[in-house]
Amino acid sequence: MFKKSEKVERDIDQDVTLLADTLDEVLQSSGAKTKDELEKIRGKAEGVLRDARARFNNSGSIKQHARDAADQATSYVKDNPWHGVGVGAAVGIVLGVLLGRR
Repeated sequence: MFKKSEKVERDIDQDVTLLADTLDEVLQSSGAKTKDELEKIRGKAEGVLRDARARFNNSGSIKQHARDAADQATSYVKDNPWHGVGVGAAVGIVLGVLLGRR
């Protein structure tokens, strides 16, 4: 149902993980490396950041992905109205129980 959104989310998670790993490597090795090694790591970090930015810019905005997910949810509910009613009732019951505890 949400195949495109799941792929985008997975790509974003991979990009963020790669950026975090590269930044961690830069921070941990900054004191123990030579200037040439630091330049190499810095170049790698800049390349990863540039690639991530290009992917984010080329893949469209986060708002567009959210709109796509909302459109998919809307079409699913239109195709399966009783599932939507059931999910809405379940959410209402859970919220009612949680608010009733206060």
